[in-house]
Amino acid sequence: MTDTHTCLTAKDFTSNQEPKWCPGCGDFMVLQQLKNAMAELCLKTEEVVVVSGIGCSSRLPYYINTYGVHGIHGRAMAMASGLKVARPDLSVWVGTGDGDALSIGGNHYIHTVRRNLDINVVLFNNEIYGLTKGQYSPTSKVGLRTVTSPTGVVDYPINTIALTLGAGGTFVARVMDRDGKLMKEIFKRAHNHKGTSIVEIYQNCPIFNDGAFRAFSDKERKDDTTLYLEQGQPLVFGANGSKGIYLDGFKPTVIDLEKSGVSKDDLWIHDENDLIKANILSRFFDDPNSTEEFLPRPFGIFYVEDRFTYEQALSAQIDKAQEKGEGTLEELLAGNSTWTIN
Repeated sequence: MTDTHTCLTAKDFTSNQEPKWCPGCGDFMVLQQLKNAMAELCLKTEEVVVVSGIGCSSRLPYYINTYGVHGIHGRAMAMASGLKVARPDLSVWVGTGDGDALSIGGNHYIHTVRRNLDINVVLFNNEIYGLTKGQYSPTSKVGLRTVTSPTGVVDYPINTIALTLGAGGTFVARVMDRDGKLMKEIFKRAHNHKGTSIVEIYQNCPIFNDGAFRAFSDKERKDDTTLYLEQGQPLVFGANGSKGIYLDGFKPTVIDLEKSGVSKDDLWIHDENDLIKANILSRFFDDPNSTEEFLPRPFGIFYVEDRFTYEQALSAQIDKAQEKGEGTLEELLAGNSTWTIN
């Protein structure tokens, strides 16, 4: 962190490369809020590294005036892990997409999350492969017609939040691409969290999957389909906060506050340190276009846990071995169980 009198501005984090995204792409907002967050965190350009794989989102390193690595498909997490272990002093950010992270990079994603390296992952989820021209991705909705699913997707989509919590995530959040103010604040919280921070961003692709998140963004519907999570506050949504979530045991139920007589004090109170409730929230994954009753989609921070990081544990292990004088690398590799063959 630098002195507050010498903090940079978002403009200082702007590179000399013009962003090459389609007009109307949600990536522009993510880029701007990431630069805003870095400026408000008083980071220095030379202490930040942006790592990416392949995809529209993975152009991110070119557009931020920091160090950057544009790697190969699905391997951004692996590269970021090695970088953080070698240089734990750096602020490491990963720009990745739903295809890059959750398909070819799926195993890297899971194991990075469980190892809990102190890196920040910005996962652009547009439910499509955009850079390669519109193939369906692991998060595409059932029935979506694409060039690789001309009669409709039959795969059930990955629930990113549920997957991340199941892998042992210690900072798990979701935000819409057009919700810039919330996005910036979540980026700042993610940076200050010591561990792997996962921020899933619902990002509209206006060319190949336009309107994928319209149910959560249209003014006419968003009040009834979105639920904003605030620490210590009841789960309310709907026009003027007219609806709430009541937890009956482990079963969440939508309550009409105006008709039921239930007060906000009786509703589910959000606690971002409660893993059980975070897992229940992650399952608010209903289709808002269904004719059946559905639960609203949560946005904000689902879960935060204070746990040791991988690089801390590794450094401590190395220091301990050096203090005890446990021998050379060759001796350690040989171990205690060796024998000679005549």
